[in-house]
Formats: sequence, structure tokens, C-alpha cells
Amino acid sequence: MSFIDKLWYSPSWYHWPLIILLLPLTLLFWGVSASRRLAFNAGVKKSTSVAAPVIVVGNISVGGNGKTPLVVYLAKRLRQEGYHPGVLSRGYGAKQTSFPHFVTVSCTADQVGDEPVLMRQHINCPLVIDPIRARGANKLVDEHKCNVIICDDGLQHYALERDIEIVVMDGQRLTGNGCLLPSGPLREGQWRLKSVDFVVLNGGLANNGEYLMALESGRLVNVSNPNKSLSIHDLSQDVTAIAAIGNPQRFFTMLEQKQVKLKACTSFVDHHQFTIKDIPDGIVVMTEKDAVKCREFAHKDCWYLPVNAHLPQQFDTKLIQNLKHVSENKKRLSK
Repeated sequence: MSFIDKLWYSPSWYHWPLIILLLPLTLLFWGVSASRRLAFNAGVKKSTSVAAPVIVVGNISVGGNGKTPLVVYLAKRLRQEGYHPGVLSRGYGAKQTSFPHFVTVSCTADQVGDEPVLMRQHINCPLVIDPIRARGANKLVDEHKCNVIICDDGLQHYALERDIEIVVMDGQRLTGNGCLLPSGPLREGQWRLKSVDFVVLNGGLANNGEYLMALESGRLVNVSNPNKSLSIHDLSQDVTAIAAIGNPQRFFTMLEQKQVKLKACTSFVDHHQFTIKDIPDGIVVMTEKDAVKCREFAHKDCWYLPVNAHLPQQFDTKLIQNLKHVSENKKRLSK
């Protein structure tokens, strides 16, 4: 666990002087973010509405909490319900300079970001990256005829009006020490959880109307040869696990629970740009999000562990009900 993780999520008595020392910066952060929200609420800053319902999947804390698996789940589930969804992502870390940019199977993580490439592998619907989310949303509606937009992240991006808000939280970390940045991990206060439509916990114990999301793993897939797979129980020797996600320990713990013999665990910052020097010899197991950045130089013993999100039926039922209600309202207002 890094020092910042200890400071935010497991503070001991000797951490609190530093937390207190950071409070003036936290107060400044609160003032800026509160002023920005107020400006949108008062109409000083304009929010853009699009013709299709917008579902925002985000979080109130920094770091990855499991948004991407949930976005994939939603895209598949809505297609089953007869919708034509489009997925919108900022494209964090993308070198692409022309927007909106339609993500195809030939796009690389360098071009569009690691998460859009990962999502493209799993969803059969239009996927666009654009830092100006309203512009990207309109492209999905106007050019791809999408009748619902799933916005990956962007809970605090108030320039795009949203109809349904879903917050994803790490069920282990939750809100940490409860402080705003930089004293704690929060982008917005815990009060924000009361204003959203759904709170989804990635692991842990759900209560008070929260919905538990379980991530179920499949067979290991070879990074350099995706046609080759292996049961995780067939690993013949100790392995090295690497991860560059918001909470690497969650991945390492998952492997341990599956009785994988780990000789080393190496974590990197979220969205780390891997090089060949980061890949050790021997059997290496990584996340699928990391694998999309290692295809070109991974050796033959590099494997990734794909995961699929599963949510309770109650979540699906309420989401579809809310979406139908929003869709009907938008159609009525457009007449």
C-alpha cells in the first residue's frame, strides 16, 4: 500500500497531522468545486441536453472503482432490452487530437486510452471518445442513432445534462477518511451519494439501498495470442502479478483467493504506460485493462484475467423502469 493510500484509506494517529496540514488546500478545493456546481445550478454556466437519455457512471472518489465493467454490463443489458446504446468516454491518456473520435477494433491504447480499447473488445455498440462530452454525446445520437447514452465517468462534468446517475464505490475502501482532496480521496462530499439514482458497491457488503456488483473471472487469456486460453487452476508454477489499476490489491487478493501461487506482486499507478522493462520473465498475470497496453511486447508467458460484472435483478428492474420514464418524458417534451 502506497503512502497516499495509507493516508486516505488507513490513516493512523501519526497521519492526522499531515491530513490537518492539508486542510487549507482541501478548503480551497471545496470552494472551487462548490462555486462551479453553483454556477451550473444558477445557469451562469450552461449544461447541454441531448435528445437521448444520458446515464452517467462515475464516482465521488479518485481512482478506479470498477466503472468500466459496469459500463460494459449496462451496454450489453440495454441491448438485450431492445435499446441502441452508445458509450461515451473522455479517453484518458489518449494521444488522439481530433474529436469526437469513433473507437474501432483497430484503435490502440496510445490512440484512444486503455479503457476505451478494453470496452471495445466487449461491447457491440457505438463507442466515442471526446473530452467535450456533450459534443461526443450528440455525435452518438445524430450520426449513430443511439437512443440512450452511457457516459463512462463524468459525474462531476456538469456541462452535460444527465438523466440517471450511478455512483460506483470500492466496497473495501468506500469513502476512505471522508475528506475532500487532497486531505482525502473525495472529489465531492458524501452528501452527493444521496442525490444520485444508484449506488453500486464493487464488492463488500451492500446496505441502505446500495446494490452489490460482483466481478466474476473467466479463463486466463494469452496477451500476445488472444486465441490461447488457460484455466487459472492449471498454472504450473509460481507467477508474478502486475497491475496498474485504481486498487491493485483487489486484483492480487482475487488471485490469492483462487489459490494462485504468487512469488511477487508489482503495482503501478492507474493508467501506467507499460514498457517491455516492466514485464518480468516467467509467468506473468495481469488485468485485461493492462493487457491492452502490453500486446506488442508481451512475451509468450503473459496472461490476463478477464472479469465480468454481475448485478442483482432488482438493479436491472429499477434501471429499466427509470430509463423508460426518462425516455417517455423526453419524447413528450420534444413534441
